Amino acid sequence: MNGLETLDWIVLGGYFLILFAVAIWVILQKNKNTEDYFLAGRNVGWFVIGASIFASNIGSEHVVGLAGTGAESGMPMAHYELHAWIVLLLGWLFLPFYMRSGAFTMPEFLEKRFDARSRWFLSVFSIIGYVLTKVSVTIYAGGIVVSALLGLTFMEGAILTVVVTGLYTVLGGMRAVVYTEALQTVILILGSLLLTYKGFEAVGSWEELKTLAGTEHFNMWRPADDPDFPWHGMVFGGAIVGIWYWCTDQYIVQRTLAAQNIEIGRRGAIFGAYLKILPIFIFLIPGIIAFALKQKGVLTYEKSDQVFPVLVGFLLPTGLKGLVAGGLMAALMSSLASVFNSSSTLFTIDIFKKLYPDSSEKKLVRIGQIATAVVVVLGIAWIPIMEKIGGGTLYKYLQSVQSYIAPPITTVFLLGVLWKRVNAKGAIATLFFGLFMAIVRIAAELTYMDSDTGKLLDGASGIFASYASINFAVMAIYMFVACVMVCIGVSLVTAPPEEAQIRGLTFGTLTDQQKTAAKNSYAVVDVIASIILVAIIIAILYYFQG
Repeated sequence: MNGLETLDWIVLGGYFLILFAVAIWVILQKNKNTEDYFLAGRNVGWFVIGASIFASNIGSEHVVGLAGTGAESGMPMAHYELHAWIVLLLGWLFLPFYMRSGAFTMPEFLEKRFDARSRWFLSVFSIIGYVLTKVSVTIYAGGIVVSALLGLTFMEGAILTVVVTGLYTVLGGMRAVVYTEALQTVILILGSLLLTYKGFEAVGSWEELKTLAGTEHFNMWRPADDPDFPWHGMVFGGAIVGIWYWCTDQYIVQRTLAAQNIEIGRRGAIFGAYLKILPIFIFLIPGIIAFALKQKGVLTYEKSDQVFPVLVGFLLPTGLKGLVAGGLMAALMSSLASVFNSSSTLFTIDIFKKLYPDSSEKKLVRIGQIATAVVVVLGIAWIPIMEKIGGGTLYKYLQSVQSYIAPPITTVFLLGVLWKRVNAKGAIATLFFGLFMAIVRIAAELTYMDSDTGKLLDGASGIFASYASINFAVMAIYMFVACVMVCIGVSLVTAPPEEAQIRGLTFGTLTDQQKTAAKNSYAVVDVIASIILVAIIIAILYYFQG
């Protein structure tokens, strides 16, 4: 990313001027109450919702890490990008229950469906998880990008970006986040598409790319005994993580809750699902292009995380470099803004308001702003720790941690909306059991695995060593099966929930009026768009067989 020229700086400066003009305009609209501040007044259109879902997902660690993974391993990680079908699941299965409940947050929905214990667990667990993974990882990757771009030190670049992003998030709330994300999505996609196009110009053609990179780089379906990307782990383990991330995580779901009604929220999810396919072509494929150009002898890089910036410097002319630099900044800032806003929502609604139920709307908005500022400070404090994570391991690190977090939460939400017999005791037992399994797994990894090679230490043996060596995606499957057994088992041996409490929050308790409203909440175009997307996903899975 070094070597930006005058025109690049003009383009980059123009991007930031427009971004902050949008942010200032939104801030001037004022936030009258918590619904305005945390859910943008529940009056956001489907285009903005879909763009915000995509921008929230794509952070700078995603851009840099996914391109690096494409160069190093090829297409297997595309399975995670094809989770677009799970975004459809959010719109068609989960969102109607969430909006019907009137919940602001996912922990609040758990309290309505189960009890206060589940709400407290998920609230605290989510905030800690955000600070230790989403915030810190995004800041770490963003610090690398910004320092390279502006010629600052890593710490100066990271702090500058976090403070600027935190400022408009604190002042503008959810409305500032979603509208700036809509702009950032356009910039990110345009810049990355330009890079892909220039990459194909340098390689020659798609067939030439396949020849240079080799068949294995285009194979999404690795053997079941593959140590890194076993097919069953990527398909089933990835789906378990995907349901947690796309359908139950405040970070993503909050965007759809900002819609005026279920139809708009669902349509936003469908649009976001289409956008979710793009990273395969604008991040993964450029990574493979970089690998091919290296094989051709015209490009060099030492580590996989250098692939994206090296491609930008090699392929793009003056002016376009500034646009792609803006795209990387957009990815960083949109992800940080999303997690800042989600963290403040969780703290204010699920913790502070629970402890102080008589607080005024104005005070709750102020507490939300303070909570955002605290998350910003905590994120900065974690930068030195994240600095110790090796370059090429960053994206895989994030995926593995999420594989241990996801199973119990996916279990509780999925069974909670599908089966009315699941009760509060089953839910809380599952959440604590899943937390225990995750702690044991992480402790076993730290004890028995070599952090540099990802393999067992010499002489490591025994049950815990075997537990530590299971592929992270396959581990998600084992944990999910165990959590489902605990949830069903505990629920069946204890009293069923009161139907009056869970009416409308799970299948089997919907009233005739609610069923009619559900049927009237979508149009034929929504169904057709969803079917076409599923067909595209199947076609991609079929094509990339090596």
